[in-house]
Amino acid sequence: MKKSVLACLFASALLSVSAAHAADKIRMGVVVKVGGNAWFNAMEVGIKNEAAKEGIDAWQVGPTSDDPALQVRAIEDLIAQKVDIIGVVPNDAKVLEPVLKRARDAGIKVITHESPDQKYANWDFEMVDATQLGVSHMIALAKCMKETGDYAVYVGSLTVPLHQKWADAAVNYQKEHYPNMHQVGDKFGVGESLDDTIRTTNDLMSKDQNLKGILAIGSQGPIGAGRAVQNRGKNGDICVFGPFSPGQGASLVKSGAINGGYIWNPMVAGEVFVRVAGMISKGTPITDGMDIEGMGKVKVDEATHTILGNKTESLDKANLPKLVKMGL
Repeated sequence: MKKSVLACLFASALLSVSAAHAADKIRMGVVVKVGGNAWFNAMEVGIKNEAAKEGIDAWQVGPTSDDPALQVRAIEDLIAQKVDIIGVVPNDAKVLEPVLKRARDAGIKVITHESPDQKYANWDFEMVDATQLGVSHMIALAKCMKETGDYAVYVGSLTVPLHQKWADAAVNYQKEHYPNMHQVGDKFGVGESLDDTIRTTNDLMSKDQNLKGILAIGSQGPIGAGRAVQNRGKNGDICVFGPFSPGQGASLVKSGAINGGYIWNPMVAGEVFVRVAGMISKGTPITDGMDIEGMGKVKVDEATHTILGNKTESLDKANLPKLVKMGL
């Protein structure tokens, strides 16, 4: 009888310890721009894999469209759940400021990605240098266009600061180095929507017979532009460059409808979300020159709370199969 009682007491104690550990586990929700596309699917894999290693309860929230209001609602829901850390890939940095302030006021740490200088973020991390990425894309586009003709610039949204930085760096480099190239209109904020990108590309091809290139930023920008070019039989006549998910764009690169681009690994970006969360939760200082796995040696701007890495992969025919094999 005594043994039975002791066994029950021991089991209860174990359950109590287990419950305490579960209660102590850091909880983190990551709100991305939009759910269900290849780029953010890969990011979700990275979040889950690294969360298992770090012992953090982390998950991804993907809104049904890139409407910033949906991100606000998702963040409000995470605040109501009393999570410890919120990660965000913002669609509109300004729109998110009030809800991120509410999160901070509630004692929740905030980590952003693709949103340098984000107000109310504890840290923002960037996998690549924005200026250099824009310049690299323009150099490749200009070479393909033989440094002459009209080109258009797509961004995921006109309210995504990082996309503006990439695009502005590319356009400024073109103005300085390729005077025979000309940007059509201003930036088109269609790059997160496949349908909008296809529609915009079709309109531009119909209106501008001198259109020779498209620099498409945003997860669906190069894919939509490539599909529109291919449907019109313009492969080789209109150059398409930009960052995209390798598996989604591989066939378009093979056919010549997309000519290339540069990306960071979205799966690794998901891992970095959780690694930075782990560092924050442990009180580990984030300092200039330190090594963060997946980012290498980083530059840290403490004034803007930005962590900057610089690791890119080329989306050309030679390198693409390796990235596809990685599941990207």
